[in-house]
Amino acid sequence: MITNKIRTHFITTAILAGTLAVSGAAFAKNPMVGGAAMYESKNIVENAVNSKDHTTLVAAVKAAGLVDTLSGEGPFTVFAPTNDAFAALPEGTVETLLKPENKDMLTKILTCHVVAADAMSSAINKMVADDGGAHPVKTVGGCEFTAMTKDGKIMIEDGKGNVATVTIADVEQSNGVIHVIDTVLLPAS
Repeated sequence: MITNKIRTHFITTAILAGTLAVSGAAFAKNPMVGGAAMYESKNIVENAVNSKDHTTLVAAVKAAGLVDTLSGEGPFTVFAPTNDAFAALPEGTVETLLKPENKDMLTKILTCHVVAADAMSSAINKMVADDGGAHPVKTVGGCEFTAMTKDGKIMIEDGKGNVATVTIADVEQSNGVIHVIDTVLLPAS
C-alpha cells in the first residue's frame, strides 16, 4: 500500500514536471527582439513598442496612422526593419517621410512590409522551394516582392532590387507574425 502511494506520488510528480516543462517551453519559444520579450498574447503594435531595435518603425507606424490597423484582427505577416535598416537609407529620408505632407508615401512603404496572412518561415521556405527558388510576395501596400532563401536564411527582394535578410524569424503575435529584417523594402515606384 505504501509502495503504491509512493509510486503514485512519483508518477504524479513526473507528469506535473513534464507539464510545467512543456508549458514553460511554450512561453519561451518566441525569440527576444530588441532586448524585449515578445508575447504571443499581444498584437504586433503592443510587442513592437517594446523593442529598442524598432523605435523608428513604431514612430513611422504612428505617423502613418497604421496603429489601429496593425493592432487589428489580422492575420498579418510583418517584415519589420530595424532602426539600423532605416538609418541605412539616404540621409534625411526618414525625417522627410515622417512629415505630414508625405504620409501617403510613408503609408505605401510601410504597408509594403505587410502581407495579409500568417506566414511562418516554414511556410515561406516551402513556397520558395515549390516555386523553384523564388516566390512572389504580394503585400497589403500593393507591392510585389520576391522571397528566396540563401544559406538557410529567408531573403526578400524589393521593387528596386534591394535585398533584405530575415535576421529573426517567427516572432508570433496574437494577430500574426513578425520577421525582423535588416533592410527597408521599397516599392518599384
